[in-house]
Amino acid sequence: MAATQVHEFNVEMTCGGCSGAVERVLGNKAGIENVKIDLPGKKVFVTTPLSSDEVLEYIKKTGKSCTYVGTQK
Repeated sequence: MAATQVHEFNVEMTCGGCSGAVERVLGNKAGIENVKIDLPGKKVFVTTPLSSDEVLEYIKKTGKSCTYVGTQK
């Protein structure tokens, strides 16, 4: 299994319902250890050994526009 990393994503969220949807989708996935949401900054930080591409696909299932920013060190 890959090392755990923190991936950062820009996600088009405008309210608590939006961020809640992202949290619910990511919270149900095996391998995701932590999800931190910055609603005013429209950012989502995901701690996981999964690839950024996998996490991005999960976020896209919420119907929100999202992009991968990078991996934090």
